Amino acid sequence: MSQTQFLSVGAPAPDFEAPDQSGRMVRLSDFRGKKVVLYFYPKDDTPGCTKEACNLRDHYATLQANGYVVLGVSADDVQSHKKFAEKYSLPFPLLADPDKKIIQAYGAWGKKRMYGKEYEGIQRITYVIDEQGRVAHVITKVKTESHAEQILGGE
Repeated sequence: MSQTQFLSVGAPAPDFEAPDQSGRMVRLSDFRGKKVVLYFYPKDDTPGCTKEACNLRDHYATLQANGYVVLGVSADDVQSHKKFAEKYSLPFPLLADPDKKIIQAYGAWGKKRMYGKEYEGIQRITYVIDEQGRVAHVITKVKTESHAEQILGGE
């Protein structure tokens, strides 16, 4: 898999369908007319991903009050998402994308570095999609411990 480009502000958000942690199929088109926070994260129950998910959980009521729907996406399977969501009482859908179709469509796959080694993996990126299904905002420098504030502040 090669590096794909992030979507630009104003671009149509690619529609998708994927199962959430309870096995229910979720489609982006189901949320037309609402603002969607579509956040991509590398792996369930890892330190950074847990901080990010818990920050969104802790500010979920505020996000909802501001008209946002929150959807998390990683390549983990439904069972992994179920355990992660239950362990941390996550109130929003976590979409299983093991074949990386959504991840690829949103440019969330690419080169990463850790401990001096380069490898390919899921980029931590968040898209805010407007009521018409267009990309309104792209957050490429996600702050895991204050991500909801980034979203609400338009950072």
